Amino acid sequence: MHRYAAWHWATPQAQHVLATGDLGQILRFHRHVHGLNQTTLGEILGYDKTYISALELGKRTLDDLGSRRRISDLLRLPPHVLGVTDPADTDHRSMIQFGESAVRLAEIARQSGHASEAVAELWPLVARLESRIEAGHTEREVLHLLARARAGLGVALGNVLPEERLSTAANWTAKSLHVALYFEDPGFSSEVLRLHGNELRKAGLRGAAVHRLQHALALAPTSDARAAAVPLLARAAGTLGDASLFDATIRQADDLLDRVDHTSLFNPYALHEIRLRGLAVTGRADNAIGLADDPPSCTTTVAPQWHVIEQITVAGVRLRAGDHNGARECLDIAVREAVTQRLPHQLQRITRTAGGQLPETRADAEQALSRLRQELAA
Repeated sequence: MHRYAAWHWATPQAQHVLATGDLGQILRFHRHVHGLNQTTLGEILGYDKTYISALELGKRTLDDLGSRRRISDLLRLPPHVLGVTDPADTDHRSMIQFGESAVRLAEIARQSGHASEAVAELWPLVARLESRIEAGHTEREVLHLLARARAGLGVALGNVLPEERLSTAANWTAKSLHVALYFEDPGFSSEVLRLHGNELRKAGLRGAAVHRLQHALALAPTSDARAAAVPLLARAAGTLGDASLFDATIRQADDLLDRVDHTSLFNPYALHEIRLRGLAVTGRADNAIGLADDPPSCTTTVAPQWHVIEQITVAGVRLRAGDHNGARECLDIAVREAVTQRLPHQLQRITRTAGGQLPETRADAEQALSRLRQELAA
């Protein structure tokens, strides 16, 4: 049997079948998914082929709760699907509720500049969900929660890991993508593709990042979903050095600014940083220099890490303009904030930006990074 055959329980077709609560339809769908005949399914459930056939055709019914509970366990389905409510089913529902809360709290922590707390929140949840999947329980709600938890864990790790370990973050979001695609939900697929693409960019896989983010934008079903994907695609296009794609994507972002609600990651302030960095890396440093000292006002609460990212980018532009003092001020602020928020990747960016032009600032960033590495190793 294909490793992911049981994941067909997560598809819209399966949801329609399960919603009927009809044992016959459920048995037929199970056989279809796993490639079983009635004889083999009968052997699994302890019935002969004739009885399985009668159940599927609705000529026989199975009303006693004990038998239905046993079938739900053998087919790895939550008991309530077959009309059975018991302590195991209650535990299942409690786990889902707890998991949903954990994912929401982790996202709030990460957006508030506490990515390490988000990691601590998601690690045990992911382990618990993966254990359930390995045991053969592939309910749609469990798979959906697992995809979200893996994606959240990957993004949080992308904040707290140093550059040489960012592939770990991309691997976790990739695991999320493998699950999400089974749901045949464009909005959900777009979201996970967007998160995965951004972690690929941070890990240095620029071409793959652009491909994933373009796919995310193509699937985005709403203006809000497009607004979430467009700035990340612009950043990836700039990193790849594709000036044409960068410019086209920035124009889309500018157009969306007046049509969607601003968020902590999609707002004029964040786009200003993306525009500066993209212009600088696509050979238009003069344009970036002209914009560096004219940041837009914040229209919403900005994620704390964006203040660090913005300071580093502006410092790089000021160095290109020969403004060493201005660059030093920006990087000193960035070092302090990166330490507070425990952002080793940003400290590495500071080190590269300071280079040989600001040796004292570079040394401060290197020392701070060393301390964070020691904490990570511990």
